[in-house]
Amino acid sequence: MTGIVEFDASEQSASPVATDTEPGGSAENTGPRRESAEEASVAAAPVSSVAAAFAAPAHMTWTRVSPRLAWYRRLLLLAPALPVVVLGGAVVGLWWSWQWAGALAGLVALVVAVSWLAARSEARAWGYAEGHTDLYLTYGVIVRQLIVVPYGRMQVVDVTSNLLEQVLGIATVRVRTAATTVDPRIPGLRFDDAVVLRDRLATRSETFSTGL
Repeated sequence: MTGIVEFDASEQSASPVATDTEPGGSAENTGPRRESAEEASVAAAPVSSVAAAFAAPAHMTWTRVSPRLAWYRRLLLLAPALPVVVLGGAVVGLWWSWQWAGALAGLVALVVAVSWLAARSEARAWGYAEGHTDLYLTYGVIVRQLIVVPYGRMQVVDVTSNLLEQVLGIATVRVRTAATTVDPRIPGLRFDDAVVLRDRLATRSETFSTGL
C-alpha cells in the first residue's frame, strides 16, 4: 500500500445525466414557467465529467505554477532541435540531396512549432493544493493525472534547480514517499515559493508521521 491515489482520464466512464420531471396535468393554466437564474446558469454551463474528476478538493482551488515553466520547456526543446537541423541537414544534404535536407528541416520546424505552442498548456496544467491531511497534485494535458499524497507518507522533501532553471528563477519541489513508484513533484515554482512550500510540507510530514 503506497498511500498515493492516481486518477487517469482514460479510465473515466460517461455518467448518466439526471433530468427532473414535473408532475403533469394542472387544472389551471398558469402560463409559461420562468427559469430561475440558478437553473439558467447550470443549463448554460454544465460541468463536464472530466472537469469534475480532476477538480480541486472541496472548498479548495489549485495553486498554479509560474508561467516561466513554459519557457523552460521551450528552451529544452530548442537545445536538441538546433543541432539536428544544422548537423543533420548538412549530413543529409552532402550524402543524399539538399531537397531531403530541406524536408528534414521542415519536419523538425513543425515539431518544434507544435511543441512550442503546447508548452504553455502543459505548464498551465500543473497545480497543487494543500489539504488538511493530504497534498493534491494535478498535471497533464493529453493524459491528465491527479495524485493524492498523504503527509504521513512523506519521507524526504527537497528543492532542486538545474542551471537553466536557476537562470529563469524557478525550482522544483520533489516529494519522496515510502514504497511507491510515483515521483510526486511540483516544477516551475519561484525560489521563495519553493522554499516556503518545502518547509511547510516537511513540518506536516513530521507532524503526521508521529501522530501528533
